[in-house]
Amino acid sequence: MTLDDLTPDAIEAAAARLRGHARRTPVFEITGADVGLPGVTLVFKLEFLQHGGSFKARGALTHLLTRDMPPAGVVAASGGNHGVAVAFAAMRAGKPATIFVPSVCSPAKLAHIAYYGAEVRIAGDRYADALAASEVFQRETGALAIHAFDQVETMLGQATVAHEFEAQAPELDAVLVAVGGGGLIGGMAAWYRGRTRLVAVEPEAAPTLAHALAAGQPVDAPAGGVAADSLAPRRVGDLMFPLAQRWVERSVLVHDDAIRQAQQTLWQVLRIVVEPGGAAAFAALQSGAFKAEPGQRIGILLCGANTDAVRFAT
Repeated sequence: MTLDDLTPDAIEAAAARLRGHARRTPVFEITGADVGLPGVTLVFKLEFLQHGGSFKARGALTHLLTRDMPPAGVVAASGGNHGVAVAFAAMRAGKPATIFVPSVCSPAKLAHIAYYGAEVRIAGDRYADALAASEVFQRETGALAIHAFDQVETMLGQATVAHEFEAQAPELDAVLVAVGGGGLIGGMAAWYRGRTRLVAVEPEAAPTLAHALAAGQPVDAPAGGVAADSLAPRRVGDLMFPLAQRWVERSVLVHDDAIRQAQQTLWQVLRIVVEPGGAAAFAALQSGAFKAEPGQRIGILLCGANTDAVRFAT
């Protein structure tokens, strides 16, 4: 597949293909006054309720539903959530999966990958290291490579988030989306195509899309911060970049402290638990990095909840 295949019709077909495999995640609307933002309405897309705890399952399942599976199974590199998703999809297909992760991968995500029966291999300190190791493994074994963000099948699956969100909440003034490698926002841009303002949110410590937009092409950026296991791949994907240039309004940056505060607010007020990357989009609104106008309805994607931040009594 090429970028030319990422059309509205193809996204519609991907959404139909995923029925019965991926969950249709709910939306949750509140008044902004509930979280200290009077005068606006917040419409949360609860994508962390997806299989595997993040939107990533949509892309992984799209690969397995459209591509031939070799005996060696599948291989993927991931900061964590993509690995969970590929492990889940491979388990559903009854195929082996080998997942390469960097040392910054959280214990919660490592445990979740193992829970689905995949083999986990730690390679290096950052996503780029894990990706290089996975590419060696793929050449040696012939396993099916499933890229976390820079493949059309991945982006087709992630685009179904926007397809679904627009049907559930058709009148939004803007949608805020956390960005790592950009497969999610690239897919969503391919669906919305300017009908709704699409705003990227990135940690100040990992401004991959912001740097790319400033440079006019994907470039290396810092890859750190509290959300490094999900929003710090070093650079955005080549496939998503032209879509972002055309249909993403801008990238706003949020400090790690704002992400932590957003996590706390979501828990204290709404009893929602998300990981740092999953809270980034809300952090932009709460911190003022993105300013909504009175009367606006703002869509916020809560994209992942693979964290062990909550302890339950036994």
